[in-house]
Amino acid sequence: MKKSLFLYLFIIAVLFNVFTYKYFTSKESSEQKSATETNDSSSVTSKVMSDSITHLYDKLNDANTFSLENNDRAQNYLYESNKINDVPVFAEKVKQALLSYNDSPEGNKYTDQVKMGSQKFIISSVKLLNHRWIIANYSNGELWGEVMLKYFVEDNGRISFEIMNSYLYPANLN
Repeated sequence: MKKSLFLYLFIIAVLFNVFTYKYFTSKESSEQKSATETNDSSSVTSKVMSDSITHLYDKLNDANTFSLENNDRAQNYLYESNKINDVPVFAEKVKQALLSYNDSPEGNKYTDQVKMGSQKFIISSVKLLNHRWIIANYSNGELWGEVMLKYFVEDNGRISFEIMNSYLYPANLN
């Protein structure tokens, strides 16, 4: 009887070891498979992110096609005419010169709009397109518009502006 009890215990221990071995090997295989899937999905994610970054970079380049910073011919014109030494500094100087007119009690005269009631029109953003043109948007808090300007750099460094065209959007468009 004692012999058969040990035999049963031995068989149970062997079965327990076999099931334990099978469990841990399948668990390791499952973890490796999961890690491989995670690597595959992360490589897919990284490819999608790379494609998104490339797409955004292309859109940024398209948006900056018309900008002084990306226009070599306009920059060369300004360098050769001794009007600038540094493009970003020059661009900021022109923007600040235009925005300084916002301080007028009647509003910025280069919006081509007269003050309506107590609200004056001021320019909110400016983009230098090349060595001669600027596009800007303006608002009085209720109405919005855009203006195309010519700018000139005088020999004394003074910057002057001339309105080419202006458009005020109708009040019912938001």
